Order: sequence, then structure tokens, then C-alpha cells
Amino acid sequence: MTYIRLDKLRAVYKPQLPEVLEHPTKLDVSTNAATPDERIAALFPHTAQLPVVSLAAADVEAEATSPLTVGVLLSGGQAPGGHNVIAGIFDALKMHHPASILYGFIMGPGGLLRGEARELTADVINRYRNTGGFDMIGSDRTKLETKEQFEQVLLHAHRLALDALVVIGGDDSNTNAALLAEYCRSVNDPLCVVGCPKTIDGDLKNGWVETSFGFDTCVKVYAELVGNIQRDCYSSKKYWHFVKLMGRSTSHLTLECALMTQPTVAIISEEVAARGLTLGDLVRQLADVIVDRSRRGMDFGVVLIPEGLIEFVPKVRRLIAALNRVLAENGHKLHLVKESQIINYIASKLSDEDEETLRSLPEEVARQLALERDPHGNVQVSRIETESLIVTLLGQELEKRRSQGEFEGNLSPLTHFFGYEGRCSMPSNFDASYCYALGRTAVALAKEGCSGYMATVGNLVHPPKEWIPRGIPLTEMLTIEERNGVDKPVIAKALVDIEGAPFRYFREHRKEWAEGIAFRYPGPIQYFGPSAVCDATTITLRLEHALEPEEDIETIWFRLFVPRPSLGEVVFFPSPDIGVEVSIIAAQSLSLPYDVN
Repeated sequence: MTYIRLDKLRAVYKPQLPEVLEHPTKLDVSTNAATPDERIAALFPHTAQLPVVSLAAADVEAEATSPLTVGVLLSGGQAPGGHNVIAGIFDALKMHHPASILYGFIMGPGGLLRGEARELTADVINRYRNTGGFDMIGSDRTKLETKEQFEQVLLHAHRLALDALVVIGGDDSNTNAALLAEYCRSVNDPLCVVGCPKTIDGDLKNGWVETSFGFDTCVKVYAELVGNIQRDCYSSKKYWHFVKLMGRSTSHLTLECALMTQPTVAIISEEVAARGLTLGDLVRQLADVIVDRSRRGMDFGVVLIPEGLIEFVPKVRRLIAALNRVLAENGHKLHLVKESQIINYIASKLSDEDEETLRSLPEEVARQLALERDPHGNVQVSRIETESLIVTLLGQELEKRRSQGEFEGNLSPLTHFFGYEGRCSMPSNFDASYCYALGRTAVALAKEGCSGYMATVGNLVHPPKEWIPRGIPLTEMLTIEERNGVDKPVIAKALVDIEGAPFRYFREHRKEWAEGIAFRYPGPIQYFGPSAVCDATTITLRLEHALEPEEDIETIWFRLFVPRPSLGEVVFFPSPDIGVEVSIIAAQSLSLPYDVN
């Protein structure tokens, strides 16, 4: 038997495309320009009233009078599928004109400012199709927001004779793309700037962006790991697992993971904020669950914790806002303060209430909140061991209850942090196709000079052929937000909607998950097999579109094996992905009395 490595087999996978992108396209100005916020209109006078555009089938491909030269960069953290966006850009350029050129800027916006670029040829592109990571050209988190930076960008763009620049990134990166597009228009420079929505966090989401690329893959990786932990937990029946999940300042990954795996408890930061809960409240609620399960002989369970939880505790959130102001006003003086006295110095600038909150936290957590910020001035929540903090506080609460005779069980805690495990995974079929379509859409916009737009693809709960590619003005997504004490235009992070269908589903079922054993084990991402398994999108998206979260087992049998096979019968069905027949042996003929979760 000949064996083929999965990564080699994936290299030849052909992403599925919206039907409109399989043919020549033209622009359809489907929506008049929106009336932006007055502050946004003042900051973006040249790009604030652009119309929404869709792509429609053209009768014939317009003859390309000249090739296009396009630059592309990856910005921010890695997300599965980024290479397929670039592959989609490359293929679309070559279809436009064989002499078109694609340059990749090395190490993100920083490479753009330095003018470090490499031509991305077919030999390069083909090595990275359907692969994870950003290693084709790398990425960084350099912000593009000053006139001097924009002038430097145009200097290198002119040197390479760029017609367009595609910025692949998250909310901050696409905000920078909006600023650059506005600057180009203001100086009458023809460079076309197009953005693409990337982030595993799922927080680049709005009426036009149904989901950011990478989220689907990443959450499925985490769900597999959580499912594995749950299987181990249920096998040994003696550990409580506390799992912190990446997601930065939102809980989208945690919520979707909870919907996929049904853990004992999942904390959703946005609910914590809405209910005004303290850390003490959270700990007491967790203790209630642990005590109740212990009384029924279950000293085990799994708790999911979002990465940015601590930012959503109202008192801590208020403290962070105060720290932002203090650091903005006094940051230039910190080098004059002894290392051992910095926290005391900062505390002296706070209100009594905020100082009390700061000093109530462990010293390391206080230091991380006050000083260890990322380039955007955000708290680096991934470095705060929230899961360990909760375990420590929970241990204290349970010992208090034990002394009062309310708890006789055991708490054997194990902590985990799932973050980097998902960021560079081989993309799911969904992300592979979604990203490729985004790249093709970006070029379709660039050909028409649609600068200041984000390439989007909608209708994602339906088969890829029915997806709808669009160009959305970046200014449509902008709002004004305080950053480091200064009002700035930003694409606002989309939080979990606690009134939305996904959270409501979670809220309706979490009590039964906490009281019993409802664990589900999703298993690894599937690339070959039935489309219902391999191409499925997230439960979140399905619920948001009023679809059932999953199909029942009877429906699955009907779709795959009609007529239903007898026990032990070998069943053959075609696999369109690899062009061979796959056989299975029917496990049960009439009923499935065992746990199918």
C-alpha cells in the first residue's frame, strides 16, 4: 500500500468557489452610500460615503489592457487560511493577465515600511496552498497610522509600481487599511487599498462580515482538545480541568467550543459584564456546581474560561480604564521610578476604589494589568493566568465550605491554556474555500479601483456555490474609541450577543450540562468524506441563521445509507473529494442505544 502524507494530499485540494467567481465578473452597486457618523465623516472625507458593491456575472471577460501589480501583507496574529487568501489573489491576477505580478511584504506592515518584498511566483504559491500558518511571508503587529508612515508606504509602492495593496488582518489592521486608503485619496495617489477580515477571535464580525477567517478551524482544533480532555475526565473521574481558551477580549471561541463539547461549565465574559459579577461571584457559582456534583458522587468536571475574562469583571474593567488614563498621562515618567515602586506610584494616581481593586489582585496580575501592554496599548490577557487565579480562589472557597460542613469531596484541579495550538492549524475545508474566495474577491475589487473596501463573502451557512462576494466600505465599520487616552477611529470588536440565538441556546442547556454528564467529543477536523461532516460551518453561524445546530442520527443514516443497512453490512458511498469509494460497516441496524454524543 502506498501512503501519502496528509499535507501533501491537501496541497492538491481544490477550494470550492461561489458560482459568481467561477465566471467573469462586474461590479453591481447594490447599495447607496451610507451616512456615516459625523466624526468618521470628518476624519474620512474622501472615503466615508462609498457605496456597497456586489460582484455579478459579466457576459464576457473584459479584455485586460495591461497586467496588474499587487502587493499583499499579513498583519497581526496567525489564522488558518491566510495562505489561501494569497493563493486566491495570485490565481485571480493570473486569470486577469498572465503577466500580472504579486509581491508579498516580508513580516507584515513592518516589511511594508522597510520596502522588503518578494515576488510570489507559482512555485512559491503552490507550496503553501491549503496550509496553515503565515510562514510564506510572515507577519507582525506594526501599526500604520501616521502621515510619515503613509508617505513611506507610497514610496515603496511606487518603486514596485503597485496598482493595489491587500491588507489581510483583524480589526486594527483593517482600520489601518482604511486610514491608508483615505490618505491615498487625499493626495490623489492611485494606489488601491483593500482589506480582508482575519482573526481567530471571531470579533471581526458585523452586519457585513458573518465570520472572520480562521475562526472555524481554530475552534474545531480547540473543541477536539477539549473533547479529548472530557473523555479522559470521564474515564478517570477524579479531576477538575480548567481550560482557558484564546480569544483575547471576546468569548466567541469559548461559546462555540461550549456548544460543540457541552462542558460542565463555560464562563462567558460578556455575561459576566452584563450581570455585574465579581471574581468572588464567579468563584461562588463554580463552588456551588462542584459541591452539588460532589454530593452526587461526581468529583470531576471541565470548566471553559475565556482568555479575556478578567477584563469583563466590572471592577477590573473600571481599573483598566483608569490605568489607561494614568499611563497615558504619566507613562513618560515611569523610567524615573524605582522598579520596586512602580506599582505604588501608579496606585497613587488612582481613585481610592480603583486602588483597592488593584491591591486586591496578586502582585503579578497587578503588574500585568498596569505595565505589560501590547503595541496597541491593550492588556496582554494571554499572560494573565486567569485559570490559575480562579483555581486558587476556588480552593479557598471550598476549604471555607468544608470547615462549615458543606463540602466533603475533593478538588483535584488541572489547568490548561489552548492558544497557539489552533492558530496555525491546517485550515478546515470551510476556511480553505472561504479564504480562497476572499482572495479572488479582493482582486475583483482591486481591478475596479475599489479602494477603501473590505473584501467579504456572505451567505456562509449555505454551500459555497451560493456564497455572495461583496465589497464593503471600511468606513461603514468604523467607530470612535478611546485608545491610550486618545479618541481614535477603530473597527469595533464584536462581543458575544447575550440576546442572540447562540448564547440563548447555551443558556437553555447549561444547567443540564452542569448537573450531569453531557460531554461531547467532536474529534479532529475532517477533510475527506461526506460534505455534511467535512464542509460544515460552526454551530454559532447555524444558530444565527435559525438553522438546527446539528442533524439527528436518523437524518444522518437517511442521507448516507438509504436504505438503512443491516447490522454488519458493508456500505459503499462515493467520496467526491478523492474520487474513490469509501466503505464502512454498519454498527447498528435499528437503534443506537449507546451514547452517540
